[in-house]
Amino acid sequence: MKEITMSNLNIDAARLWDSLMETAEIGGTPDGGIARLTLSDDDRRVRDWLRAQCDALGMTMTVDEVGNMFATRPGRRADLPPIAMGSHLDTQPTGGRFDGVLGVLAGLEVLRTLDAAGYQTEAPLMLVNWTNEEGSRFAPAMLGSGVYAGVYGRDHADSRTDAAGETFGAALDRIGWRGEAKAGSVRFGAMFELHIEQGPILEAEGRQIGVVTGVQGLRWFDLVMTGTAAHTGSTPMTMRRNALLGMAQVIEGIDRIARSHPDAVGTIGFLEVSPNSHNVIPGEVRATIDLRHPRDAVLDAMEREITDLIRATAEAQELGWRLDPVSRVAPVAFDPGCIESVRAGANAAGLSTRDMISGAGHDAVHAAAVAPTTMIFVPCKDGLSHNPAESTLPEECAAGAQVLLEAVLDYDRRRTNRREDAA
Repeated sequence: MKEITMSNLNIDAARLWDSLMETAEIGGTPDGGIARLTLSDDDRRVRDWLRAQCDALGMTMTVDEVGNMFATRPGRRADLPPIAMGSHLDTQPTGGRFDGVLGVLAGLEVLRTLDAAGYQTEAPLMLVNWTNEEGSRFAPAMLGSGVYAGVYGRDHADSRTDAAGETFGAALDRIGWRGEAKAGSVRFGAMFELHIEQGPILEAEGRQIGVVTGVQGLRWFDLVMTGTAAHTGSTPMTMRRNALLGMAQVIEGIDRIARSHPDAVGTIGFLEVSPNSHNVIPGEVRATIDLRHPRDAVLDAMEREITDLIRATAEAQELGWRLDPVSRVAPVAFDPGCIESVRAGANAAGLSTRDMISGAGHDAVHAAAVAPTTMIFVPCKDGLSHNPAESTLPEECAAGAQVLLEAVLDYDRRRTNRREDAA
């Protein structure tokens, strides 16, 4: 395995890869993926694993009331707020081994590298594992960081339910990872999140590092269309109120609307048909709608167009409908100082870069509302993510971790110098 040797402090590529493969066994699936849903028993196991690694480094662990984990390594100056690194350890039901996990374990590797070298930063360093980033079990996504940033309240988080009817609060208490710290009380002065790109651009262009300048906005909705469940054999075509037919037309229309706006994406990723029987006309269909674009004005236009589409389709098919907003995240521009440190880190490591806007939402979106924040991307094969075949090479993981190390050290030096100059 290739070692990164571009600077005086070098992460251990083999140790990072071993940690990625070790944690991949927790919730691992036969096809090589991970099904580690948030607040499941496997989530508890990987949290226990991370706590043990942080304890071995002598770090202080704080857990807040929605299960966000914060492990702190002291710096020379206790008066400086920590510089945070992290992401999330929960996965999709058909998740891969790198989405989110790389950001947490690369942060751990940075801390291990500094510990082995006896290197102490000026500011404290912090490793963060955010709760329920994926949103696959409890909607909305990025829930733990959202509560931390004040976007949602704890009661709202606790009341979210999964498909089986269990609440977020009950699941958190059941696995024993509800902390005593109030959400938002554990402060940091900046955050860097390393992540796989989840898209094909870096690989297609042969670039090693994505310098992420911001994240596009997203809007999630729940849509219900209702008709009349009736016998398929005895109900004439002209007298049917088929909810699935109406939903099919909406699905096609959302795709058409998204394609009409440059840089936009629109998806229905979940369908639930009732009664879902071979010889019954569907009487009710539930779906989720996911809209994304770098500009709020375009998202406003798409929302209006889709609402009009649903209304017109329902009227034509004589269906009832309800469209409920689930999540609304505005586009985010990341901090120029953090971005500058990522550029410096990639330059120190001798790695090629490309500026990027993230198409996916990340915990860095909410962190950016409370502290200077940015992200670092590394390639993933064919841009594939949320899939067991998700793949990032060992040297790509190592390159991202090295840039993370260099960026954090650069930011620490720059911020300390600015404070001294101001004094």
